[in-house]
Amino acid sequence: MTDPRLTPLAASLPPTVPFTGPEALERRMGRPFAARMGANENAFGPSPKAIEAMERTARDVWMYGDPEVYDLRVAMAAHHGCDPSHVVVGEGIDGLLGLLVRLTVGPGTPVVTSLGGYPTFNFHVAGFGGRLLTVPYHGDASDPVALMHLAEESSARLVYLSNPDNPMGGFHGPEVIGRMVEAVPDGALLVLDEAYAELAPEGLLPSIDPADPRVIRMRTFSKAHGLAGLRVGYAIGPAPLVAAFDRVRNHFGLGRIAQAGALAALADRDWPREVAGRVAQARDGIAAIARAAGLVPLPSAANFVTIDCGADGAFARRVLGGLLGRGVFVRMPGVAPLDRCIRVTVGPPEALRAFAEALPLALAEARSAP
Repeated sequence: MTDPRLTPLAASLPPTVPFTGPEALERRMGRPFAARMGANENAFGPSPKAIEAMERTARDVWMYGDPEVYDLRVAMAAHHGCDPSHVVVGEGIDGLLGLLVRLTVGPGTPVVTSLGGYPTFNFHVAGFGGRLLTVPYHGDASDPVALMHLAEESSARLVYLSNPDNPMGGFHGPEVIGRMVEAVPDGALLVLDEAYAELAPEGLLPSIDPADPRVIRMRTFSKAHGLAGLRVGYAIGPAPLVAAFDRVRNHFGLGRIAQAGALAALADRDWPREVAGRVAQARDGIAAIARAAGLVPLPSAANFVTIDCGADGAFARRVLGGLLGRGVFVRMPGVAPLDRCIRVTVGPPEALRAFAEALPLALAEARSAP
């Protein structure tokens, strides 16, 4: 039954969320997962310096956090070599995407993204009545040329691209992204989701002027910094657009502990590099497990490996179900032909061992199903 007080738009939306959390799955199963390898979290954890800062700040949690997030914003601006007027902080990239859509998208506004790309962006566009237009992946990669052509044809307001890509793990180099920026139509905005930036190979990311009115870049403390539970993200973009976030953002949305933890994490330049090394090693481990099982791992610049199961989406879903039933939490892309794959987040050696033990059994079960 739908509450009659909802707006027509809200009443028309499906009662779903972009992701089912591992906690919900554990409640259904009645037991915890042995290996949590599906949410693209950083199982190697945050910097010890960030943990110390959060512990110190816990005694002050009776106070609201600074609504201007001043210290963290200034530190991030210095980190990226720009003025703080180009930086806005929010409750993760997901929260910032919601605010951006709220600022720029109304009923019927055309928005362009990749078919099968990050679903939370689509969730926000639908929530504000936007008209979502999609471009299929080209092979296993998003298609920048087709995205920009569709943006031009449709007079799109936003064009979304994750780079490195979620859910497939690949990336486009700086030359490709530079051509995308040059192709942004008048009145449009390229939304670059760079959640996995610190885990990508050296020299992958383009150099973009923060004042460029055609681009806004999203970053997070959830991946390389290991602070997913704090929900701290930030965007770098033109000052007038960044200033507009103040009109709609939750000014007390980022608590004192979150601000302190992120500030200390940003100051520890060594920890993300150490994590990136561990992630690369674990990616190689997952790829080796996949190959040993006769599957094909796709190249990845993120903290997960997407594995081609060699058949269709129905088969991949059976494999995924077999892994879940054996206590290994993974996810998969939701749109064909990407859904022939499963997506496995990197983790410590014990997680990889659990995956290595469960995968052959899940495959055998999937192949024997009628």
